[in-house]
Amino acid sequence: MTYANKSLDNSTSRSSEHLLRHLKTHGTCSTVDLSKVLGVTSEAVRQQMVKLVEQGLVDSVVSRSGVGRPKQLWQLTDSGHARFPDTHAQLTVQIIESVTLLFGQGGIDQVIELRGSQQLAEYQAQLASASSLAERVKRLANARDAEGYMARVESDGDDFLLIEDHCPICAAATKCQGFCASELSQFQMLMQGWGQVTREEHLLRGGRRCVYRIRKLADR
Repeated sequence: MTYANKSLDNSTSRSSEHLLRHLKTHGTCSTVDLSKVLGVTSEAVRQQMVKLVEQGLVDSVVSRSGVGRPKQLWQLTDSGHARFPDTHAQLTVQIIESVTLLFGQGGIDQVIELRGSQQLAEYQAQLASASSLAERVKRLANARDAEGYMARVESDGDDFLLIEDHCPICAAATKCQGFCASELSQFQMLMQGWGQVTREEHLLRGGRRCVYRIRKLADR
């Protein structure tokens, strides 16, 4: 293979990964939307998507909402989502099963409690000097993003949305949803006195991602 061909393959691979990541973080997207993201023509995007469909990473759906012709949209398949892996999924599930077998549900509850307290202490240290709710939410999102949650913050009126497009412990959380309950509790404690935290979307309850709404307290 020539150097030029290698460069072309690398460029195509990067474009494909960019497309997959954008679909992961934005859900279904049109060809036009994706062409704007990559800065290429719609035809170039279609060629990329055909390859991703052949690889089983993407499929298409037809949107009939609104007026005019139906619109073709692209979305990740289960295999596409799996490109953003659950951290040590199989080993984690085996450990959970072993702890439960040896120590019962009480044992796994203690593990979750310990993990939660350790995480909370780490987050509290990172948020300690934040002087506003906006800064606290931003720092929490940065911490979660570094852990592989693909986390970001969006504003929704006066509220903040902490959005996690990926769950790196999904297999563990599926096996034992106490992990999810612990994380929500941590966020609520971190924002105590600053804002009210509720979970609006939940990956394990059919959501595409996890979304937390943080509403500023009236006296803040």
